[in-house]
Amino acid sequence: MGATAWLVALMLAWIPMAHAQAPQPPEIAARAWLLLDATSGQVLAAKDPDEPVEPASLTKLMTAYVVFDALKAGKLTLDQKLTVSERAWRMPGSRMFIQPNQQIPVEDLLKGMIVQSGNDATVALAEGVGGTVERFVELMNQQAKALGLTRTRYQNPEGLTAPGHTTTARDLATLAQRLIQDFPQYVGYYAIQRYRYPGTPAANDTNRNLLLFRDPTVDGLKTGHTAAAGYCLVATARRPQPGLGEGPAGQRRLISVVLGAASENARAAESQKLLNWGFSAFEAVRLTAPGQPIATPPVWKGRASDVRLGRPEGIVVSVPAGTAKGLRTEVVRPDPLVAPLLKGQPLGTLRVLSAGGVTLAEVPLTVLEPVEEAGLLGRLWGALRLWIR
Repeated sequence: MGATAWLVALMLAWIPMAHAQAPQPPEIAARAWLLLDATSGQVLAAKDPDEPVEPASLTKLMTAYVVFDALKAGKLTLDQKLTVSERAWRMPGSRMFIQPNQQIPVEDLLKGMIVQSGNDATVALAEGVGGTVERFVELMNQQAKALGLTRTRYQNPEGLTAPGHTTTARDLATLAQRLIQDFPQYVGYYAIQRYRYPGTPAANDTNRNLLLFRDPTVDGLKTGHTAAAGYCLVATARRPQPGLGEGPAGQRRLISVVLGAASENARAAESQKLLNWGFSAFEAVRLTAPGQPIATPPVWKGRASDVRLGRPEGIVVSVPAGTAKGLRTEVVRPDPLVAPLLKGQPLGTLRVLSAGGVTLAEVPLTVLEPVEEAGLLGRLWGALRLWIR
């Protein structure tokens, strides 16, 4: 296939295909919603996923991401104490109920922000990482851009209503997936059912994510509510699935985003409905192990004769339940492949088809191991072989 033909084929590969066999999602009573299979990276169903919405306290997912990144970089530690400012203490809305000039460990502030959705704890963390709230918001927006959240803009770290403070269901799902993927050591905070800092009101100790008390497979993530946003919830659950592997690797994770529900109970019920449907209507199929190639096509003018194409994390696809038997795959790629090829370089797409030929999924492929350019004689010999071909 020539380069032009390959480009056309690749473009066509990303056009939505034959949805007739796709399971129909349940009716979800929310302004916008999305269900993501985090194990395969596929969106299973969605309604208005790119419509701008107010994120309310779901904003704190990005706040946490930036704080976790600062911890990873060694810019602060979990036991480091931050001083509660007057600004943090005066924050309206949900609170941890910490007092001015108190010295609070970072880990407790994280729990206060995540479990209690404390706006005071959030501002204390923002000031501790960014120096000022305004500088921290700049870091949030820089990180949003780096993660590809193209329809997200932050005006504050806590999520109170502000002009231009918007996101989308798709961006929230992407952020949640990256948060779990990039900082697995901190995900446990989102499963904490009850927490309060010593000396704060005992009645303020309960996580607002009702699914943590209803479904043992749910381990996060975050609730949000303002008058403008309605009741919102980004929820995630892990359930074992045969064929994926042993231990945590054998568990399949889904992420649901429900925005603008009518009540606290409604956002939990609609999220539960989405998660249950996703686990029952689809199954995940592992096609390759981490680092294992799905294809090894020939390379011209290189020090190696072929290139390993795949995904570093392995390839898992989500397909409608009952269709895993008889799956077929085909690789759409440029031809010929000419060195040099860099590790991680995008190079083609894996198309997954049902036994009846319906396209069920497409997976971008990357170069698993680099192929360096051959020496002068090797390049000349390769050019001659290409000419003869």
